[in-house]
Amino acid sequence: MLNEKKLVTKQRSKEVDAYISAAPKEAQAKLRRFRAIISEVAPTAVERISYQMPFYDYKGRLAWFGLHKTYIGLYLRPPVIEEHQKELAGFGTTKSAVHFPLDEKIPTSMVKKLIRARLKKNEAETSNRDYARTR
Repeated sequence: MLNEKKLVTKQRSKEVDAYISAAPKEAQAKLRRFRAIISEVAPTAVERISYQMPFYDYKGRLAWFGLHKTYIGLYLRPPVIEEHQKELAGFGTTKSAVHFPLDEKIPTSMVKKLIRARLKKNEAETSNRDYARTR
């Protein structure tokens, strides 16, 4: 029997390739790392550009990331950031964003945790919508 995961082929978006290639050389590796982290946590998410940033769709809006002058922003629908506020104390945050400074190492495990949290919320919301339709 074939492993179903092997049947899923994730096509990388040429638009996201272009976004990363257009960034300053010193930021490109970090942008590629954000892309890899999101793809690892949500391998079947659809990748494209939305709001002029890389965007991932998995059962709804999963995540965006974008390069700014001094940081890379990770954007997630509320309430994920608020729910992890204590763990994010050292970072700039808003209701729907975390700012990861360009001159610091990416906290991979934290980024994965945030993406997983949003992924689970999307799955639950989809499940609830499906349940409501059957009633």
